[in-house]
Amino acid sequence: MILVAMSGGVDSSVTAALLQRQGHEIVGLFMRNGATAGTAARSSKQGCCSLEDSNDARFVAGQLGARFYVLNFAQDFERVIRYFVDEYKRGRTPNPCAVCNTDLKFGKLLDYARQLGADKVATGHYARVEHRDGRWHLRRGMDAAKDQSYYLFGLTQKQLAHALFPLGDMTKAQVRALAGEFALKTRDKPESMEICFVPEGDYRAVVAKHDPDALVPGPIINTAGEKLGEHGGVAGFTIGQRRGLGIAYRKALYVVRLEPATNTVVVGDEDELALDGIGVNRVNWIGVEGLPPGETLRATVKVRYRHEGAAATLTGRDDGGVAVRFDEPVKAASPGQCAVFYAGDEVLGGGWIE
Repeated sequence: MILVAMSGGVDSSVTAALLQRQGHEIVGLFMRNGATAGTAARSSKQGCCSLEDSNDARFVAGQLGARFYVLNFAQDFERVIRYFVDEYKRGRTPNPCAVCNTDLKFGKLLDYARQLGADKVATGHYARVEHRDGRWHLRRGMDAAKDQSYYLFGLTQKQLAHALFPLGDMTKAQVRALAGEFALKTRDKPESMEICFVPEGDYRAVVAKHDPDALVPGPIINTAGEKLGEHGGVAGFTIGQRRGLGIAYRKALYVVRLEPATNTVVVGDEDELALDGIGVNRVNWIGVEGLPPGETLRATVKVRYRHEGAAATLTGRDDGGVAVRFDEPVKAASPGQCAVFYAGDEVLGGGWIE
């Protein structure tokens, strides 16, 4: 038996249909996050975890004749949202999807799967997992435009042993075609583009709702210390941000540093975003057993999901973290985001940018 995390979208729907066609008994499960939002903005972009999504997931499970359950993960998501808000307050850029994958989808959900008698949890992620040389390995999805291995860097060997990604060898176009072949209700459903508890894409509204004191006005200065204007709260900015600064200047400016202690946003030229290296902590190794202190490893490092990756040398630290030295400077590596290490299409590991 395989438990399929069904979000009500086309990817998880095809995942369930494919596994059933392969002869597996499947059970569909929808994770309710407790977040509420209006539906006015849902016509052009699809979120997830809404009542509409739950109904779509239930309908597809019914089409397949599979058992279907809805679990209330509101308290668990509240902890993810709290982390999300706190990171912005600290001047960092959170990555809630990576946290959710590690702690919920392949954490609590895997525990529930075992209670049902299922040994695997399947999702619609575009990634591949394989076992060789006595170790589980995570690889990029075949569709480079859809690859989601970046968000899965935190999965442990134990979690990967129970993970299934049936779409990893497919393109999005192939998945859409299969959805039509299976006549699934979700075959033409728009792509999910937002964080599930930020359905209208306004993370500042989430921060303000959960912690109104997080958005306190303060100064915007340049790297020379000159005051250029006022901001509405450090938590409303991210490293590398160019738009929405609320100041007029003779040239383009970017957020290069956030200083929560003084409630200051520091802006500068684009080249001031460049870093020769970063520190990475809370590292999880997948493709290799680890990196002892002082030892080095060559890798391609992605510092955000849409980053193409940069060649770098990793050096193990005494505290278990990694010092990353880029061959060429990398722009906008934001504290709080994930740095994921690759060798070709394989995820060696990853951690959190300091």
